[in-house]
Amino acid sequence: MAGPVEVETAIYPSLRGKVVFITGGGSGIGASIVEHFCAQRCEVAFVDIAVAEATSLVDRIAARGLPRPLFVQCDLRDIAALQAAIDRVGRELGTIRVLVNNAGNDDRHHFAKVTPDYWDDRVAVNLRHQFFAAQAVHAGMKAAGGGSIINFGSISWMNAEGGYAAYTASKAAVHGLTRSLARDFGPDNIRANTVVPGWIMTERQIKLWLDESGERQIQENQCLKEKLYPPDIARMVLFLAADDSRLCTAQNFVVDAGWT
Repeated sequence: MAGPVEVETAIYPSLRGKVVFITGGGSGIGASIVEHFCAQRCEVAFVDIAVAEATSLVDRIAARGLPRPLFVQCDLRDIAALQAAIDRVGRELGTIRVLVNNAGNDDRHHFAKVTPDYWDDRVAVNLRHQFFAAQAVHAGMKAAGGGSIINFGSISWMNAEGGYAAYTASKAAVHGLTRSLARDFGPDNIRANTVVPGWIMTERQIKLWLDESGERQIQENQCLKEKLYPPDIARMVLFLAADDSRLCTAQNFVVDAGWT
């Protein structure tokens, strides 16, 4: 199966040297985001729960001659640990100017089997940490003169998909969170936007769900018939982090090849 299409991509001078904090950066879309910011010569830090994947990513990036990102192991359900990681990055790398709230998990679940504990866990994995990460970087961004917060949504709830209600509810809430943050943080020159991926061909997605039926859905639902890959999302994140998008805030940026 073909991989990502090679394209000529932009260099953003305004990103060079900026401190970037990414959640869920060890694999999938998050790993591509880490790689893309390192290629822009940013000071990159990321958290993930998976140590082996994260350390392998760090080594691959360093082997390419790019700045080595800082990896901090963290379970984002533990808000105190997330706050401590953000504090550590601020002390070691400097003020965080870009926050990418990428982490999430779209495990399927039948509505009849969802318990209150499972619901709360899915909200913690897909929504809660996005708010508390934004809260934690606000003071530093304000003191530095501004920043960019990029939350991650999903087209799943827009398309009325079933089979994972706790996930779709959390992702729908991200859009409301982004708009409130944009209003509250705007006076401090801090922007907040949502990136909304379509069906992205990560290793996990390919392994679990890309079968003959999935291939058919792509052809039937996407206006553009090419598969989407993590770099397609990472490049949108770069734009929203850079000064090129300096007056974009409170918006949803959908990258789904026209599915929605």
